[in-house]
Amino acid sequence: MNPYALPATTHSYLARSAESLSEAIAATEVPTRYACAHVAALRAAAALLAARAHPAPARRRPQKNAWVLLAEVAPELAEWAQFFAAGAAKRAAAAAGSTRAVTEREADDLVRDADRFLAVIERSLGLVPHAATTRRVPVARAG
Repeated sequence: MNPYALPATTHSYLARSAESLSEAIAATEVPTRYACAHVAALRAAAALLAARAHPAPARRRPQKNAWVLLAEVAPELAEWAQFFAAGAAKRAAAAAGSTRAVTEREADDLVRDADRFLAVIERSLGLVPHAATTRRVPVARAG
């Protein structure tokens, strides 16, 4: 894919994804960290969809979420789509402020996964991937 021919919306979604990732990294509350990381991944997926998707005519077609569309438009990313789709309910609970929705470990893992996913999306769009998170996301210790 020619990175110079990407739509402006693709670049906008990538920038917003990076912002959400930064918010997740800086978040001190676990639910906020998880929700922001998931939103970062969702915005990265939206960037790819903006670049590759070709909407069908507007006749009655079933509504599909971004993760289903991503798997259809970019089958090579189907596993990522399934992974993030599986966390959507937890994101909704975390975004609603539930302190029991996710553990600290899950939130930290999702931040790292969203960071990797953003880099995968950038590469698939022909862009140079962003630098990985500069702040080390701690891994919660069992004990």
